[in-house]
Amino acid sequence: MSGFQEVMLATLTERRFSNADWLFERKLDGMRALSTRDRKRPELWSRNRNRLDERFPELIEALADLGGPRFTADGEIVAFDGKQTSFARLQPRIHPTGDSRIAGTGVTVHYYLFDLLSYDGHDLTRLPLRDRKRLLRAAFEFRDPLRFTTHRNTEGEAFYAEACERGWEGLIAKRAASRYRGGRSKDWLKFKCVHDQEFVVGGFTDPQGSREGFGALLVGYHDGHGTLRYAGKVGTGFNDRTLRALRERMNVLAQDQSPFADPVHEHGAHWIRPELVAQVGFTEWTTDGRLRHPRYQGERTDKPAEDVVRETI
Repeated sequence: MSGFQEVMLATLTERRFSNADWLFERKLDGMRALSTRDRKRPELWSRNRNRLDERFPELIEALADLGGPRFTADGEIVAFDGKQTSFARLQPRIHPTGDSRIAGTGVTVHYYLFDLLSYDGHDLTRLPLRDRKRLLRAAFEFRDPLRFTTHRNTEGEAFYAEACERGWEGLIAKRAASRYRGGRSKDWLKFKCVHDQEFVVGGFTDPQGSREGFGALLVGYHDGHGTLRYAGKVGTGFNDRTLRALRERMNVLAQDQSPFADPVHEHGAHWIRPELVAQVGFTEWTTDGRLRHPRYQGERTDKPAEDVVRETI
């Protein structure tokens, strides 16, 4: 039970409910991370099997000091913008390593644990979630930057209304008796207060006026057959630094042909290999399958491009 394991993922739903057989957690707007330890130094893994130890050394130290010698735990790395967790605020910490570069970002991170997959050499994935949460709380000494993800029982609808009033991203509803299984599951459900998801970047347009880098990202998602479908262009949510950094990344991925199966009628379009993944917020999907009022929220390095699909109810 040491090393990377496939994480359990929630399924989007528009059905809000209250049920004594379910528990409800705050949906955190951060980066999913699995932590493991087998008597040696803890390891931190992204959901797409990348090691995060050097990017978040303070979390490694906390896991070493506050956890036992053998464990596998699931959680979310977050940064706060005021009282809200913010993936955009976390962005400066995604890539830097080394004490001076990390300190230079000025971004403080926390690691919220919400599940325990193994402890002291015992596989816990077959236990009910409620038992795993109870064991998790006892397995670590929770103090910053390590935090326990609390939950509420039964009253999902009232908690959802409260979450949206507070400006949270939403809730995760979890069947209290569910086992831990890697991959997408309907035992975990997403109650979203906002619309956002990951998209694959397949190209960009030329900048206009005094803008540097590029004008807009051309983004899409994979359908059920692995085909990359076009979802629209994203032209807001960038600062000058992000515009320059993304353009440098995209220059390396340049190719002649569009990666999208659909025709893209954008003036000054340039194409790239579909490897970059961006988090995008939007108000709704249009009837022709395009994003309305999309806004860039950050780059996702924790999800492979080939796994990006349109979230459906």
